Amino acid sequence: GVNVQKRKLMILTAGSILTGAAVAVSGTIGFVGLVIPHLSRLLWGPDHRHLLPLSIITGSGFLILADLISRTIISPTELPIGVITALFGAPVFALILLQRKRTERSG
Repeated sequence: GVNVQKRKLMILTAGSILTGAAVAVSGTIGFVGLVIPHLSRLLWGPDHRHLLPLSIITGSGFLILADLISRTIISPTELPIGVITALFGAPVFALILLQRKRTERSG
């Protein structure tokens, strides 16, 4: 047999390292590509026929809003857009993590 707990921890660690590497290479704006599909799934459901177009629309709208906020929040200087995306992305991932823990405990 396979030690399921050990394998699960190994896969989670590898996924975290790969995600961190992807964000490090593409920058913090690439973080939006990780957050928005999860948010779209939470808001509109898991139907993949609608998920991709909704993720595209939601992601582009979010980046436009984040750019607007980053340009106006401390005018006349410009705040890096990555700060705004990180302020939004971290709570969304925390919400997803908490929801998964709740479903694992109840199920």
